[in-house]
Amino acid sequence: MNKELEKLEKEAMTLVSKLQDMKTEIHKVVVGQEEVMDQLIIGMLAGGHILIEGLPGLAKTLMIKTLATAVNLDFNRIQFTPDLMPTDILGTEIIEEDSHGKKTFKYNKGPVFTNILLADEINRTPPKTQAALLEVMQEYKVTFAGKDYPMDRPFFMLATQNPIEQSGTFPLPEAQIDRFLLYVRIGYPTAQEEEEILKLTTGKKGEKVNAVLTGDDIIRLQELTREVFISDDLISRISTMVRATRPELTTNEKVKTYVDFGAGPRAGQAVIMAAKGHALMKGRFSVTPEDISAVVLPALRHRILLNFKAESERISTDEVIEHLMKSI
Repeated sequence: MNKELEKLEKEAMTLVSKLQDMKTEIHKVVVGQEEVMDQLIIGMLAGGHILIEGLPGLAKTLMIKTLATAVNLDFNRIQFTPDLMPTDILGTEIIEEDSHGKKTFKYNKGPVFTNILLADEINRTPPKTQAALLEVMQEYKVTFAGKDYPMDRPFFMLATQNPIEQSGTFPLPEAQIDRFLLYVRIGYPTAQEEEEILKLTTGKKGEKVNAVLTGDDIIRLQELTREVFISDDLISRISTMVRATRPELTTNEKVKTYVDFGAGPRAGQAVIMAAKGHALMKGRFSVTPEDISAVVLPALRHRILLNFKAESERISTDEVIEHLMKSI
């Protein structure tokens, strides 16, 4: 048994070294944003989708496109606009005529059929079009005219959005936002990073980003992520924390005062899978409390719905989660 584990860990570390090479390639183009990049990689390892929020001009799209370049996979970008229709994403049926003049319907696949999908500014399109992605995100297939069309694997979606306070945006429905494994927020770069960005983007053409991971590598990394050990004690702590976000079950006064609806069971799954991905990314085959602390905010912040009192007092979900972490 120990020999099997050693063999597994050796294979994992070989692939993890490729992850570090991938980060090096991405840094040829993207300056800083180390934490955000780590969370993108964690989402990839855990096989989940990621929602990235930040103001315009903070390199959200550039980071995702560069990540896609650093892996040898198919990549499609959909620019979400107010007039985008579900068929623009999923595809539609077209009429084909054979050599005998017989006409038949053929499904013409849309841009969603890829390995890495960038849903750019997803909250610029109305809820009807946003909902077109619900089945793809959960079931990894598209049902059209009664037939199922499975996605190629690996498949994961990276969606960007501007803060919902910005004009011309439509908040994502709760059912859809819950399907994102992580909700990542991008902030402004440091002064040093901003100077580096200015040098990099206003000088000669940058270095070429090389692909260092294949689709098979990613599938194997996702399999290995599920093999990462997590103790029953840590699972119990995660379950306790998730249940404590629910006002009707908790004794935590902050939750009772500011939360309308707490996180569901999918939140616990997200924390565990993201923590496993974080552990593997750091070269470990066992989850520690530090792994949980590193992923709990992006895994939970979009699964807790605050009330009007929290909004009026400018209390954020991050504050509630951090308070819970300290109390548990």
